[in-house]
Amino acid sequence: MTERPELRQPTLRRLRDYGVRPKRDLGQNFLIDSNILGVIERAAELAADDVVLEIGGGLGVLSEYLAPRCAHLHVVEVDRALAAPLRDALAPFANTTLHMTDFMDLELRALQPAPGKLVANLPYGVAAGAILRTIGELPGMTRWAAMIQREVGDRFAAAPGTPAYGAVSVLAQLSCDVRVLRAVSRRVFHPVPNVDSVLILLVRRQHDDASHELRVLVRDAFAHRRKALAGSLALAPGAPPGIRERAREALVAIGHPANERAERLSPQEFVALHEALS
Repeated sequence: MTERPELRQPTLRRLRDYGVRPKRDLGQNFLIDSNILGVIERAAELAADDVVLEIGGGLGVLSEYLAPRCAHLHVVEVDRALAAPLRDALAPFANTTLHMTDFMDLELRALQPAPGKLVANLPYGVAAGAILRTIGELPGMTRWAAMIQREVGDRFAAAPGTPAYGAVSVLAQLSCDVRVLRAVSRRVFHPVPNVDSVLILLVRRQHDDASHELRVLVRDAFAHRRKALAGSLALAPGAPPGIRERAREALVAIGHPANERAERLSPQEFVALHEALS
């Protein structure tokens, strides 16, 4: 009997063959439009010597597209129900490593060879945390091309003073140039999600001065968005004595009102604030 045309698509075929039911609690919306694969690859600017990290391997459609176009591919997937179809997709490629684990439990610095690019259709629930973690823990990673929820993409690229601007914006922009490249149709996913998606690009700048202490300062500054920045720092666990007054003085020194809110400071001004407090 002739196979139905729609089941020639790898995602739909593997859903059928392995009896996979997408899990919404894991943000599983699998790619079913192969045309988007080339768009992602071009954004990533893949080269033959690249080592790539893919988070959320799913049914392996992006994985099997990336593998022959790079030196090595690390694929991370938390759902063990997807182990068999992923191994099926990766079987032809000796240059791949499958990590069946929660990405947030993965020891990134132990990955060998060390990844230099992230290319992924990121599960919605982990997108922001995954990108920020790789920025902070993989200093050799230089480029991120990922499909993420539009709301999260807007947060990464937001400008100071806009509603979407927050800690995610600052933490990403301290290290990277960030752009939302394009909207992604809901129809490229199965099941069709209830949210819009975008393709986002981050490129690490040559000079990345975002120290651990600076990142902690940013997180503490945004921890209480209804409060002034100095007040938010004073409420942080382990806050040093007098930090409220020192922060108010530092804000004035860098040209802001003493009662300024965190969302009004640019990433560069957070660097200046950290230096003034040091």
